[in-house]
Amino acid sequence: MIFIEKKACHGLRFPAYLALVRRRPFFLALATALVSVTFSAGARAQGLAPASLGGDSRSDEATNDVVQVITAKTAPTISKRTRKLLTESVRTSAEKPVRVVAQKPTQAVEKAPSRATFAMEPVRPMNQPTVNQTVQHGSRFSFSSPQGKKESVPVISDYYPKRIVYPLAKVDRRIDNRLVQAATLAQERAHAHSRSRCWHYVKDALLASGVIDSRPKTDLARDAASELVNNYGFKKLSITDPFAAPVGSVLVYGTARSVGHVEIRTKDGFVSDFRSQIPSRRPLMGVYAKL
Repeated sequence: MIFIEKKACHGLRFPAYLALVRRRPFFLALATALVSVTFSAGARAQGLAPASLGGDSRSDEATNDVVQVITAKTAPTISKRTRKLLTESVRTSAEKPVRVVAQKPTQAVEKAPSRATFAMEPVRPMNQPTVNQTVQHGSRFSFSSPQGKKESVPVISDYYPKRIVYPLAKVDRRIDNRLVQAATLAQERAHAHSRSRCWHYVKDALLASGVIDSRPKTDLARDAASELVNNYGFKKLSITDPFAAPVGSVLVYGTARSVGHVEIRTKDGFVSDFRSQIPSRRPLMGVYAKL
């Protein structure tokens, strides 16, 4: 009792001490409320954060559980379940970078063969034989056929032009130029096949070109040679090959017992009432021209 009296007798400060003692539960409740508000705000901010920052869904659930446990209890004590969840979340977050690093080299290794294969496979045309460019002994060319069989062909080093069967006629500057014009007119008027009027068509061509001033009067083709020489100034040329006759010269064929045939030499053949690349098969009496 004496001790209580001494404690009670503090003068004017004793009522203030009593008021402070009464206010301690109020401060404790206020501090607890502030702590709960802080933890709830942190949990809400973590829930609104993107998934990439917070890790996987498992770690997010673990974090939410931890926040719920802490906010539900006012005391700063952590249960065994909370410690276990925290440990698992730390392990998962530590394992993630290792998995990503381990996957990258495998992808690079898988892509490497495909690039090498694409570079080594050339683009080749379809259904084309593979040709070997090597030449054996300088005279044979080896290649592979579409069936895969190896073959070779001789290499041609010299070119032989095609032989001209019917040589072209030459222009002789010594003969009258109007004979060349007569050959052109006769070729324009000739037919594809004979009409048995060779001397008639040759007369028309010679008269139209102006080589002769009147129409010959003979009817038979074998008589054309004597009439051209005697009446119109033609001369017999020293030519026995019809292909060697110059352009515009008149060729007379026949015998004493035949009707005969008359034609004019053109640049690439012979013409009368029809066109032909080869001369007549009858006997050649002579080649005539006006000089």
